Amino acid sequence: MNRNLKLGIFGFGVVGQGLYHVLEETKGIKAEILKICVKNPNKKRPLPMKYFTYEKEDILQNPEVDVVLELINDPEAAYEIVTTALKNGKAVVTANKKMVADHMTELFELQKKYNAPLLYEGACCASIPIIRNLEEYYDNDLLSAVEGIFNGSTNYILTKVFSEQKTFEEALSEAQQLGYAETDPRLDVEGYDAKYKLCIILTHAFGLFVSPEEVHNYGIQNISDFDIKIARERGYKIKLAAKSRKIEDKVIAFVMPQFVSEKSELFKVEREFNGVIVEGAFSEHQFFIGKGAGGYPTGSAVLSDISALTYNYKYEYKKTKQANNIELTSDFMISIYLRFGNSATVDKSQFTSIYEEYKALDNQYIIGDIEFSKLLESTWLSNSSINVILLENSNESLR
Repeated sequence: MNRNLKLGIFGFGVVGQGLYHVLEETKGIKAEILKICVKNPNKKRPLPMKYFTYEKEDILQNPEVDVVLELINDPEAAYEIVTTALKNGKAVVTANKKMVADHMTELFELQKKYNAPLLYEGACCASIPIIRNLEEYYDNDLLSAVEGIFNGSTNYILTKVFSEQKTFEEALSEAQQLGYAETDPRLDVEGYDAKYKLCIILTHAFGLFVSPEEVHNYGIQNISDFDIKIARERGYKIKLAAKSRKIEDKVIAFVMPQFVSEKSELFKVEREFNGVIVEGAFSEHQFFIGKGAGGYPTGSAVLSDISALTYNYKYEYKKTKQANNIELTSDFMISIYLRFGNSATVDKSQFTSIYEEYKALDNQYIIGDIEFSKLLESTWLSNSSINVILLENSNESLR
């Protein structure tokens, strides 16, 4: 039986306001906003001032508040809010993917110790209910892979660059104006945002707890006009792909730009949309698509978590109970396109095999297979004059 909830909200930015509007228009959820904690007392608000407070204790220590909604950008402040609320026995909903990814193990233990649920559907792929599906629909499926486009901002930028021939800077500025890009664009552009989401998904898909430092991310910051030209000539688009695959008791996980062709579901995932591919032994191949950025899509995910709490829902982390000696590995093979200028030094012997080479006055490239661990050990990923793109037909396999 569902119950009436009293809500305390931290943050009233893009997501907070998006949540307020979807909550106002939804008649089926029994929930009431008691207080909204914000930082700036001089900022004009679209709601009466009676809703607002500038003291966190007005929510965290308020016995009337059933659910604390954490919707701020600062991951350190978010961590303090969430852990305090859980220790006070309050249910918590957050959309802060970095905070959750950085502290997943501790947050998992706090939920058990204080018997307080923490839900975070809005932290992963906004309007796509991937966490709930991994927890409920795929709870007993033997999943082999979860991958796709996890960041709406970079997908929006790449769509504008490929479809409208806009410059990278123009597309990024537009994404920020629309509220799709993070305050610090490096979180999106360099692949950190997608990595945080991937780390969270690894727990629910494979029962694996990993810190973000263990998962490699390489973004779209080095993509050049030459790379785009190569992609167009071959009928490809470039997407920032988050990849995870389980092979026996090993899990492969990383974020990297990837060439995709028309045969891929990800080819038609454009603008701020996300696309998630799930492969399982029983469910086989399934594809989810939905808006991955913006106030309303993320607000709808937060709303779904609030709705679930009216029925006393909590994550059971079922895959953690099934995981036996599963560990992350970097000992696997991938196929890449490596573009570099004539002034750059590239050791071809790092490749296990080379399929294609090209050399001109300004640019060179190599297409071939390389051990992922060797790619990480190279200086290529830290050189702004070099770019690495995963091939679509890359068959990630253990050494």
